[in-house]
Amino acid sequence: MDSHDEESPLVADSSPVQTPKQNHARDVHILSSAFLLIFLAYGAAQNLESTLNTEEDLGTTSLGILYLSFTFFSLVASVVVRRLGTKNALVLGTTGYWLFIAANLKPTWYTMVPASVYLGFSASIIWVGQGTYLTSTARSHAKDCNLHEGTVIGNFNGEFWGMFASNQFVGNLISLAMLSDGTEGSTSGTTLLFVVFLCSMTLGTILMCFLTKRNHNAEDGTQDSSVGVYSTVVSLSKSLVTLLFDARMLLTIPLIAYSGLQQAFVWAEFTKDIVTPALGVSGVGGAMAVYGAFDAICSLAAGRLTSGLTSITLIVSGGALIQAVVFLWLLLIYRLTSGVLGIMYPLLMAAMLGIGDGVFNTQLNALLGILFKHDTEGAFAQLKVWQSGSIAVVFFVSPYISLKAMLVVMLAALCLSYAGFLLLTLKKKKKNYKHKCLVPFCSITEVVHRLVEVEVINNTLLL
Repeated sequence: MDSHDEESPLVADSSPVQTPKQNHARDVHILSSAFLLIFLAYGAAQNLESTLNTEEDLGTTSLGILYLSFTFFSLVASVVVRRLGTKNALVLGTTGYWLFIAANLKPTWYTMVPASVYLGFSASIIWVGQGTYLTSTARSHAKDCNLHEGTVIGNFNGEFWGMFASNQFVGNLISLAMLSDGTEGSTSGTTLLFVVFLCSMTLGTILMCFLTKRNHNAEDGTQDSSVGVYSTVVSLSKSLVTLLFDARMLLTIPLIAYSGLQQAFVWAEFTKDIVTPALGVSGVGGAMAVYGAFDAICSLAAGRLTSGLTSITLIVSGGALIQAVVFLWLLLIYRLTSGVLGIMYPLLMAAMLGIGDGVFNTQLNALLGILFKHDTEGAFAQLKVWQSGSIAVVFFVSPYISLKAMLVVMLAALCLSYAGFLLLTLKKKKKNYKHKCLVPFCSITEVVHRLVEVEVINNTLLL
């Protein structure tokens, strides 16, 4: 390390721009690929929980416990991420997903519940670490390459969420292929499936180790190693609480909560009440593969189109409209039918829901990265607290609420969150407009002041 540090200044101006550019792109590719390998296994397993582990609602209850644990640990995840560093937090976070899949090899209350609690902790640090790492990488890339920061954040989020969303396509195709011969209820069929998932997760964990370490705290000018654990906890706790008094965060929280609700609706209600009656248990994999494919395509497209608050507003509006159409269709029109239409309707709805999920994933992460530059850990911790909390609510309430009641709740939540988001964008644009207007006003008054000074000096000289 020392010899490398001594040699690098000798290269001076010849290649400092190209090296960071290459490294930043490499880190985004590695991060995206590692998450794909890990979550193609976890996502497919999660979709099957409510249909495979049906005894005493073990599947849905364990997922509810998981996301409740996720919510709780998200409150302190930013502390852990800052102490460990983003790379170490990402690697440690993968262990919980590995343990959860292993618990599914012998699903009982004694294996699933502890694994779900630990996964809640692991998920909190891996997602806060992911948001912080990706935003830090984007800022470094924009700074080193002299690019627009908002555009780079949008592009990097588009690549990550596009790769991440394709986990639903790949993972569910694997489960569809391995369970399509009627082995979804057999021990041998599910055991082989989860062994394949464990292998995929192991590869993802190994890949995560090749990420470049990033000192995000040094960029913000905050100390890390010299500050004690107690003071770190206090400062980050204050940061987390302070954000709750920030009008921007308060207006964003309803949209964050809705993004969690719509994900849990797909995993719990849509697969159980729409897909399974129409396509069967093995058809869940096919429908979710369509969902994942459109989620990935939309994430990539939305990320490329993101350049600032105006583009985020337009993209979120489109995603909200598409999901509202699906909810109204299910509430007012949809009936279970046979034949080609009976197969096509659930697949079409899965595609539309996937488009909406791709919009909310990319735009929320880009929005937080743009609005909260100086407290990314706290902002992404808030994202996971409210998102995972709303997901936990759906999994706990799912066995006791009808599909129609859930659809009414989803529509109400969508309208409320979208109204809050529009108010946020209007307030932000109004503030920017005032700032732009003040600049020429200040310059005009300064010119007038100078002219008056000159006039006074001339009069004095004449006297």
